[in-house]
Amino acid sequence: MSISIEIARRIMEACKQRAQELRSPVSIAIVDAGGHLVLFERMMAPYGWATGNISLAKASTAVMFNQSTDAVAQWGSGIPGFASSMASMTQGKFIMAAGGWPIRMGGTTIGGIGISGGNAPGRDDDIARAGLAAVSSAPIAPVPSYHPPQQPSLQPTPAYPSMPAPASSSMPSMSNSMYLGSERESSPDNEQPPFEDYHESNGGQS
Repeated sequence: MSISIEIARRIMEACKQRAQELRSPVSIAIVDAGGHLVLFERMMAPYGWATGNISLAKASTAVMFNQSTDAVAQWGSGIPGFASSMASMTQGKFIMAAGGWPIRMGGTTIGGIGISGGNAPGRDDDIARAGLAAVSSAPIAPVPSYHPPQQPSLQPTPAYPSMPAPASSSMPSMSNSMYLGSERESSPDNEQPPFEDYHESNGGQS
């Protein structure tokens, strides 16, 4: 679940209203749960260009560690080289300074907010908390779950090789052969005389 543009606009308007009450024009950056920029405004435009990058770094840091940037600064300052290495690895999207908060709804972090440019100590945090209060009671939009369509299980039909038909012309018919054979056996013309008769008819010559 990530922040929607409607919620981001609601936070933005609450922050701007609080900044105007404090007479403190600031830069406001709102990112999603992955640290990608969703909404940004620099109230001091065209001045205060540095506060824009700082506000984005505060919002990204809050999402990265899922806690306020002030809390990150408290424990991170005791680690030698921690701030410089993190700033280098994130290409400048890490900073240890108050004014960045994770945005949570229903116990889930959906984004982060970063404020920079407050003209007095603690005003960045004050303006950021005003934006968070605007969504603390906002309803959570349900995320539709995806159900893949049920498809019938189709079993492939086995393909058997086709057998060639027997060639009847190349094979002699068994019944005809048997018939011809029996015909030859029973034909009187093909009967040979016994050996004694053949001997007498030839005058006893062999």
